[in-house]
Amino acid sequence: MKQLDENVWVAGQIDPADLPALAERGFRAIIGNRPDGEEPGQPSWSVIAAAAQDAGIEARHIPIAGPDDIAARKGDFAQALAEMPGPVLAFCRSGARSGRLYEAAQG
Repeated sequence: MKQLDENVWVAGQIDPADLPALAERGFRAIIGNRPDGEEPGQPSWSVIAAAAQDAGIEARHIPIAGPDDIAARKGDFAQALAEMPGPVLAFCRSGARSGRLYEAAQG
C-alpha cells in the first residue's frame, strides 16, 4: 500500500478476506479500479463489494481498462473521493492505475 495524501491510499489487488483487516486499520471506503475478468482467478467486484459491506466499508467500482479510461473517469473518481468517508483505499492490479487516476482527478 502507498499513501497518496492524508485520506487516500492505493494498493494492488485486494482479496475479499482482506476487508476485515482493512476495516481494523481504519479504512472506511474502497474504490475498485480493476475491471472484472481482467485476469484468471481475480475476485469479482460483486464478491469484494459484499465483503466490504459485511466489514462496514463503503465500496464503489470505477473500472479502468486503459489510458483512455483514466481521462474519461477522472471526474467519477474525484466525485467518489468527495462523497465517500475516508480514509479511502483505491486498488487495481498493482496500484499504478489507481495512482494515475488519483493524479488525473487532482487537475
